[in-house]
Amino acid sequence: MRKVELAIVGAGPAGLCAAISAASMGSTVLIIDRSEAIGGQLIKQTHMFFGSEKQYASTRGIDIPKILLDELSKYEDKIEIMTDATVLGIYEDKVMTILQGENYFKVSPSAIIVATGASEKVLAFPNNDLPGIYGAGAVQTLMNVYGVKPGDKVIMVGAGNIGLIVSYQLIQAQVEVVAVLDAAPSIGGYLVHAQKLTRLGVPIYTSHSIKEAQGTDFLERIVAWKLDENWNGIAGTEIEFDVDVCCLSVGLTPLSELLSQVGCQMKYVPELSGAVPLINKNQETTVDKIFVAGDVSGVEEASSAMVEGYIAGLQAAKKLGYTHKDFDQLMSDYRNQLNDLRSGHHGERIRTGVEKIIIEGESC
Repeated sequence: MRKVELAIVGAGPAGLCAAISAASMGSTVLIIDRSEAIGGQLIKQTHMFFGSEKQYASTRGIDIPKILLDELSKYEDKIEIMTDATVLGIYEDKVMTILQGENYFKVSPSAIIVATGASEKVLAFPNNDLPGIYGAGAVQTLMNVYGVKPGDKVIMVGAGNIGLIVSYQLIQAQVEVVAVLDAAPSIGGYLVHAQKLTRLGVPIYTSHSIKEAQGTDFLERIVAWKLDENWNGIAGTEIEFDVDVCCLSVGLTPLSELLSQVGCQMKYVPELSGAVPLINKNQETTVDKIFVAGDVSGVEEASSAMVEGYIAGLQAAKKLGYTHKDFDQLMSDYRNQLNDLRSGHHGERIRTGVEKIIIEGESC
């Protein structure tokens, strides 16, 4: 069994930033990711980021992994990245079991940062398993990673930022977006994204959802209908859309199973999109030396995930006995960045959710 100082599960924005912070403190780091490519969700995001310069505002998501990897290269003697490797379990003694190809082995870290991100939610409706019905992340992967056009005519379900952004990317790929549906009575994403679509003639139907999908061997038609104030479909309001692709952008849910397994106290928090761990202000869970960063502790934007990663990396290295001459200044700056990212109307939901999981004190 291999022993390491700090293991980070996930090489997305949160995990990479955590590794940079921890290595800058002096800790050795093993990053483990189940994919072959480094960057998590960033590798499929061609849109420019919001936020500030510190979170790479006006930089395309696909370009950010290289920036972070260049930063990691400054600590190449301290950081190892293990790709195509799945962490199958984390046990009470912090031993991790890993499958890489056909090799099964164990790693025993002194501290762990879980940055596993989130998975796409699905929507239940008749025939939702027809070929041609995808999650928004799958559509982004097809287009932006593999250069594959998912279809010719698409209906998007979900008017949050992801749904609106992917709709625009589909149009850029010469795919017709016939409509955007959203069950909520108002558009959830930034209006700047919605306005791009409406200027291009794409209708956005709020208080609407899918009644059923139709087709024999593949998707041929989506039947939508209007929802009442109790989110029930209203008979007689059906609209038919002839499409070969239905893209579902109905939210994400934290991939927190490893945290449950290792014994972290969990709580279902709707504002954070699922079951998330209780944490202290240092991103540490109720299990000593197990930290979290990014969507696994509450679904937000990638900008927030990066900042949480920096915090978790510093705090994990500190728990391992390392120091940094600018530690207090860095922590103050990262906390201010998080506060700024969660400010305003759009951050109200996240602020409410975070209040439900924070445990006071330096240690949980």
